[in-house]
Amino acid sequence: MPKQKTHKGAAKRYKVTGRGKITHNGAWRGHNRHKKTARRWRRVAGDKQLTGGDAKRAARLLGR
Repeated sequence: MPKQKTHKGAAKRYKVTGRGKITHNGAWRGHNRHKKTARRWRRVAGDKQLTGGDAKRAARLLGR
C-alpha cells in the first residue's frame, strides 16, 4: 500500500508541537499593523491552538 502524502497547503499553515498539539497563526495579523491599537495587536499576537474536530482534520492532512 502506498504511503500517505502530506497535504502541502496544510503543512504551510499548521505546526505540530513536541507534545503533538497542532498550532496555527491567528487571524488579523497580515497587514495594516499601525492602524490597529497596541491593545488589539497584543490580543491577536502569538500562535493559537487547534482543538476538537479542527485538530482532528488538520492531523489527518498532516499524515498523523
